Amino acid sequence: MPSKAILDAPVSTLVHGHELAPLIALFDGLFAETFNTLLRRAPEEPLYLPAGMRLTQTGERGDDDEREERESRHHRIYLARGFFSSALHEVSHWCIAGAARRLKEDYGYWYAPDGRDTEQQTAFESVEVAPQALEMLFHAAVDKPFHVSVDNLGLEVDRDAFAQRVTQRAAEYEQNGMPARAAAFCHALKDVWQRGLTTEDAIKRALPLLPARGQDGRLS
Repeated sequence: MPSKAILDAPVSTLVHGHELAPLIALFDGLFAETFNTLLRRAPEEPLYLPAGMRLTQTGERGDDDEREERESRHHRIYLARGFFSSALHEVSHWCIAGAARRLKEDYGYWYAPDGRDTEQQTAFESVEVAPQALEMLFHAAVDKPFHVSVDNLGLEVDRDAFAQRVTQRAAEYEQNGMPARAAAFCHALKDVWQRGLTTEDAIKRALPLLPARGQDGRLS
């Protein structure tokens, strides 16, 4: 669980390199107990690991190994290299994934690397519209610019057309409602970054927006 010092600190006092601290505290405060899920920094690439799987396997055990073993009891979302926007992107994918998918590494999806052909790119974009629409709303909640990701340098991609699809889906979410976990997270983001509440107060206000116990894999 996040430390009480982080939970109590208004976001206005946590800037620059500490910007991730309230975000991680907010996510963990909402989802560590209810969905047994933590948000963590990855050494390099982003990753989702279900409980029981470890990020590294090492012969010598140090403080990091002990912490990882302890945290491996939880599902974990690893954001890329400590980037704030990466955290919002990875959380958006988690908010879309159903309970069964969240029991699989990277939700059971196979990731096609950069250099996809036209057919592969079309498939990529079709599954990215919904999470990137949530990501757009998360960025708006924290007053940060958002840019869609087509994630392909080897093919000429109609970025504007994809951005339009993402924007349209985001508008639909705003009109019809987001998935419950996403709605709770977005509400908490607005409370901290726009309304100036502490993370602790934002968590308390957002918890009632989560699915009921037993629904969508909620534990408590």
